[in-house]
Amino acid sequence: MLRSTLLAAVFAVGFTTAASAAMLEFHATMNGASEVPSNKTAGIGEALATLDTAKKELTYTVTFEGLSGPATAAHFHGPAAPGKNAGVAVPIDGANPTSPVHASVTLTDAQIKDLDAGMWYVNVHTAANPGGEIRGQVLRAK
Repeated sequence: MLRSTLLAAVFAVGFTTAASAAMLEFHATMNGASEVPSNKTAGIGEALATLDTAKKELTYTVTFEGLSGPATAAHFHGPAAPGKNAGVAVPIDGANPTSPVHASVTLTDAQIKDLDAGMWYVNVHTAANPGGEIRGQVLRAK
């Protein structure tokens, strides 16, 4: 009896954990006007991401075009509200990334909290705009 009760409890915890896991979708639209300070670039970009809350894994695709020159770097930054700058949270594809970038990264609990609160942004850097040429706030998809 005790064994069957214990097994039932283990299964219940397992199902509760699996049921509480979620796949959260995020999106960012990047442009020069969103950079801090803003700039007048023709560059645009987009980031699409999915967070697997059970694995704490963020899978993302970042695309960009029309930049003033080749990308020299790209990053997710945070925590920062729109109009504010922050340090690098996750580098994207090392030096000189090319579009599209597809990758996955494991996040910490603090990073997940900031991401879900809309406190991350993504940007792409160029030689002409070393602080960032295009930027977009990463928000939960509706």
